[in-house]
Amino acid sequence: MAISGDDIKKIRLGLASPEEILSWSKGEVTNSETINYRTHKPERGGLYAEEIFGPVNDYECACGKYKGRKYEGITCEKCGVTVTSSEVRRVNMGHIRLASPVVHFWYLKGVASPLSRLLGLKRRDLRRIAYYEPDTAREEVFIVTQSSSPKIKVGEILHQTEVRILSSIFSFQVERAVLVEPYPVRAEAPG
Repeated sequence: MAISGDDIKKIRLGLASPEEILSWSKGEVTNSETINYRTHKPERGGLYAEEIFGPVNDYECACGKYKGRKYEGITCEKCGVTVTSSEVRRVNMGHIRLASPVVHFWYLKGVASPLSRLLGLKRRDLRRIAYYEPDTAREEVFIVTQSSSPKIKVGEILHQTEVRILSSIFSFQVERAVLVEPYPVRAEAPG
């Protein structure tokens, strides 16, 4: 029996938890490579890896140890590929472990950003958080008084975040400063 559009009364969409997404994954992609240019076969651990997404050839593991339908369901000890139909490559999913969390742009952009509505934030503020942009208007400002590095010059103005990051790399001294911007300081009388 086929389902028509008239049979569907409502559709419910929801967000998947990180644990649920990991349960769908067949393995972690650890290599940014896709296809080996010499062998024209998927790179191990790469974006087209056979051990994650399934065999390229029907009922054949990557190393060729197991060939044929009689080995279906067996995972090769040598290459780690499960012997099955190559159709699973269209279904199997892998995952990439990221160094920091990210926001999918569907939830970030758009006329009515669902994430900004859910969190009660302005879209601009949410975008600043998602892209790790510092809110320099609220940060303290420092001026460099001494520097042993040619990359950081004496008199240079740094924000609090910049001081925190750069002080772990370079050796320099700072003092608190007051930033008069965006209004230029003018003398009313000459001299």
